[in-house]
Amino acid sequence: MTTRSSTPTLRLPRPDGSLEEYTMRPATQWSPPTTPPKSRIAFAAAHVIADPFADNTPGQPAALDWEATLAFRRHLWSYGLGVADAMDTAQRGMGLDWAAARELITRVGAEAAACGGRLACGAGTDHASPELSSLAAVEAAYLEQIEVVQNAGAQVIIMASRQLARLARGPEDYLKIYDTLLGQLDRPAILHWLGPMFDPALEGYWGSSDLEVASQTLVELVRTHASRVDGVKVSLLDADREIALRRAFPPGVKLYTGDDFNYPTLIAGDEHGYSDALLGVFDPIAPIASAALTALDAGDRQRYDELFAPTLPLARHLFGAPTYHYKTGVVFLAWLTGHQSHFTMVNGAHSARSIPHLCTLFRLADAAGLFSDPEQAAYRMSALLTTAGVEQ
Repeated sequence: MTTRSSTPTLRLPRPDGSLEEYTMRPATQWSPPTTPPKSRIAFAAAHVIADPFADNTPGQPAALDWEATLAFRRHLWSYGLGVADAMDTAQRGMGLDWAAARELITRVGAEAAACGGRLACGAGTDHASPELSSLAAVEAAYLEQIEVVQNAGAQVIIMASRQLARLARGPEDYLKIYDTLLGQLDRPAILHWLGPMFDPALEGYWGSSDLEVASQTLVELVRTHASRVDGVKVSLLDADREIALRRAFPPGVKLYTGDDFNYPTLIAGDEHGYSDALLGVFDPIAPIASAALTALDAGDRQRYDELFAPTLPLARHLFGAPTYHYKTGVVFLAWLTGHQSHFTMVNGAHSARSIPHLCTLFRLADAAGLFSDPEQAAYRMSALLTTAGVEQ
């Protein structure tokens, strides 16, 4: 990690509407590790990069810039992270339709095979009608997507289904569906419990809005199918709930934290165990996450904590309510850090966060050391501010 002396200054709006002269910190350069982190498995849930010249307005089919989208996955792999693709970070259920998701899974599967990158992809039911009328139809929809993921050579992540949440009458319906799905896999899968803060349509998943009851159902499922479940990604933003679940899982079943508010302590763990990681925040902070996990491998907990500490305010702002709009901030940061040439998203989602929100995110990203080229980040930020009426 090295720094450069150039420190651009911008006029940034504060949350109260006033302006401040903000001077950026010197550049921070992060080097890929010589070997991937070993003590923890870490996936970054990756975003997709829209084609800026296509009609990606709300309601239109997603059109992607495939070269840039694949290049970003190579960036994540270069830092020793796995890629979790076609997930909610990639705007599944919020603009990335199944035709684009299927092509994404196929293309990224080929890239992973070529470079030896670790890859897991989401299989759900989002291509089917929202008005599916039977559990059998939900099961068939799941199996169709699972086949696509397996054919691409990726590990299956069984995503939560909005249709299943609507049709299930209790825990037994979830257990029956997942029993069938797990029996069709060519290797153990990752299950995904996505809380309603990420998708309100998933309220009451596992058959109850009582998280204690829902947790009991999930644990029963995992214990019954321990040999078919690699792990469970838990995205509830509830550290105590996650710790209780990982202690209840049978040996060999991982808990992949999806808690973008508390990931450093959950990954570090305690005397009873630790969480592995499958995180949307690892998309923008991949170089820092890689360095922190490398420090943990070396037994340097102090350095691990020092590296992750300034990313936590960023993550908590990025995933602030309404949490499901966090993808806008992820893409914004990818633009500022040079991983894409524009700040546009499929489904017009780049408009989902305010200028004050993005300005705070800019400050927090700078404080965390995300900008290897402050001049580029400042130029792009000033261009956005100019369109908002803030002259530089």
